[in-house]
Amino acid sequence: MLRNGAAQASGSPAAAPRPVRVWCDGCYDMVHYGHSNQLRQARAMGDYLIVGIHTDEEIAKHKGPPVFTQEERYKMVQAIKWVDEIAPRAPYVSTLETLDKYNCDFCVHGNDITLTVDGKDTYEEVKAAGRYRECNRTQGVSTTDLVGRMLLMTKAHHSNIDEDLDYRKHKDNFGKGPKGHSPWTGVSQFLQTSQKIIQFASGKEPQPGDTIIYVAGAFDLFHIGHVDFLEKVHLLAERPYIIVGLHFDQEVNRYKGKNYPIMNIHERTLSVLACRYVSEVVIGAPYAVTADLLDHFKVELVCHGLTEVVPDKDGSDPYQEPKRRGIFQLVDSGSNLTTDLIVQRIIKNRLEFEARNQKKEAKELAVLEAMKKTEEEEHKKGLQG
Repeated sequence: MLRNGAAQASGSPAAAPRPVRVWCDGCYDMVHYGHSNQLRQARAMGDYLIVGIHTDEEIAKHKGPPVFTQEERYKMVQAIKWVDEIAPRAPYVSTLETLDKYNCDFCVHGNDITLTVDGKDTYEEVKAAGRYRECNRTQGVSTTDLVGRMLLMTKAHHSNIDEDLDYRKHKDNFGKGPKGHSPWTGVSQFLQTSQKIIQFASGKEPQPGDTIIYVAGAFDLFHIGHVDFLEKVHLLAERPYIIVGLHFDQEVNRYKGKNYPIMNIHERTLSVLACRYVSEVVIGAPYAVTADLLDHFKVELVCHGLTEVVPDKDGSDPYQEPKRRGIFQLVDSGSNLTTDLIVQRIIKNRLEFEARNQKKEAKELAVLEAMKKTEEEEHKKGLQG
C-alpha cells in the first residue's frame, strides 16, 4: 500500500523523506506523568504523534467507569506537549484500519498488558503486521495506584493514622509508610532522577520579548482545572514564559490539610513539566511570593485562580509583594474542578472503582499465569524432544 502520496517519478529529484507518523491510543483517565512519559517516548520514535482516546462507553465496557469524561480526557491529552493531534472516539482494539485512516506508520504502547473484556490482546492485529513498537512503562505510578491512594485516603484522613489498622494493612502493600505529614509521600514508589527531569524539561531560557509570568500552588493530581487555568494564563501575553512554583509536600499539607498532597513533589514536578503551557518549574517554591523571587526570575506578572488564598504562617498575604508592585492578577479558569472534587468523584463511585481495580488485577494475573503455563509446556516439549 502506498501511503506517502504519489509515486516518485524516475529520474526526478529525491523527495524529502515523509515524516514518520506515530499512533498511541488509550483511556488516558486521570492523566499522570506515566502517560506523559509514554507519549514522550512515542514522539521520540517519529516526527508526528497522534493519540487516540477511547469513549466513556468503551472504557466502561472493558475496564469500568472512568473518573473523567471523554471531553475532559481529550483536553488533558491535548495539553501534553509531545502530542501533535488527538483522535477522539478511538476504538478500544487497535487495528490496521485505524493506523491507515490516520496515515500512521506504527503504534506505540507501554510494556504492560492491555486486554479487552474478553481477555484478548488489544494490539494483536498490529503486532502480527509488524506495525507495533513498545516503550518502557513508568515505574511507580498508574491510574489504579492513584485511585488506590485516594480510596485509602478516605479511610484514614479523619482518624489517627498510626492507629488505623486498615491504613496499616494498605501501607504494607504500598510502601514503607508515612515519612511526613502526608502518607502519600511515603506510599509512592516513584524514584525521581535528574535524567527524568531533563527529559521532561524544555531547557529553554526566556528570550527578549517574552513576558515572564509566575504562578504557584500544589498542582496536585494535575487535572483539567489546572490545564484550563494555565491555558488562560498563557493567553495573557503574546509570548508568555510561564514559571510554575511548586510547594513542598509539608507546605501543601499545611494549607490543604487532611492527607494532601496525594502526589509528592517529584511526581507533581513531572506532571506540570509535561504541560505545553509551562516553560519552567521552581521545585519547592516559597509559599510567599517574595521580592527576591520576583527579581531573580524577572517576573512581570503574577497570577492566581479564583480559589481561596490561605494566609502564610504569620497570617500575612503570600501575594502582598506582587500586589504592592501592581503585577498581581486573578484569572478565572472557567472550571470549577479541584483536587477535592476529584477525590469526591472517587468516593461517590467507590465500590465501582474498587471492583474495577480488583477486576483488572485478576485479569492481568490470569494472563500472566497462562503465559507461565505455556512457557512451562514448551519447556517440557523441548526436554522431551
